[in-house]
Amino acid sequence: MFTLNCKGRLLVIDQPVVMGIINTTPDSFYTGSRTGAVDQVLFRAEEMIKDGAAILDIGGQSTRPGSQQVGADEELRRVVPAIEAIVKHFPTEFISIDTFYAKVAMAAIDAGASIVNDVSAGSIDDELLPTVAELKTPYVLMHMKGHPQTMQLNPVYENVVTEVFDALNFKMAELTKAGINDIIIDPGFGFGKTIQHNFQLLKGLSYFQQLQKPVLVGVSRKATVYKTLQITPEEALNGTTVLHAIALLNEANILRVHDVKEAMQAIKLLKEYAH
Repeated sequence: MFTLNCKGRLLVIDQPVVMGIINTTPDSFYTGSRTGAVDQVLFRAEEMIKDGAAILDIGGQSTRPGSQQVGADEELRRVVPAIEAIVKHFPTEFISIDTFYAKVAMAAIDAGASIVNDVSAGSIDDELLPTVAELKTPYVLMHMKGHPQTMQLNPVYENVVTEVFDALNFKMAELTKAGINDIIIDPGFGFGKTIQHNFQLLKGLSYFQQLQKPVLVGVSRKATVYKTLQITPEEALNGTTVLHAIALLNEANILRVHDVKEAMQAIKLLKEYAH
């Protein structure tokens, strides 16, 4: 069992939970996840909460391979109204901000978010980790090789599981030293990994439990599913659910997903299977 202190409220993870993805971006790789206006955000949020999401992950920047970075000010313009609206209508929901900018993290937490989800492990904005330490919020530590613009060019590992594990373990020590104690581990599926690497990480997922932190898996509708099956992201729900089941069998604690209902069904079925 894991407990995360989210600005004075405890998020208890005693069984797998779902983090629903809400992108306030015009260019996310999966068109179904793009929301612009606040009423669209609220509609998505309500649907996800009804379906069982424990956390809503709000992002204002696409980090798909080859994506172009937008600045902190544009990201703020996209995410802060969305977070404020969700907090107003659904005050008990846990919200994470998907950002690598300190300025955005600070504003999002002020607006009511309580978790910082950073794909860069603090490598893009030097101020981010000190800001998270100061905010005293849980932090999603993700492994990424390179940057979103270049990460998929030619990622090479001798042993992807042990190399990602060692990198996360090393970074965790740095975070703890900085005063960040509530850490969620994300092996970074698709971030500087080939499809084969992603399958190897899935197979070795339980290895990451040695870090004694909740492990988050983000494979929803990604290239590992749609390129393997030679389909589009829009057609990748069934394949995503299969990978979620594998992740759960290998001790995933948090599923970061576009489709909350189906992920919750996978959790429920796997729970019965385990009994």
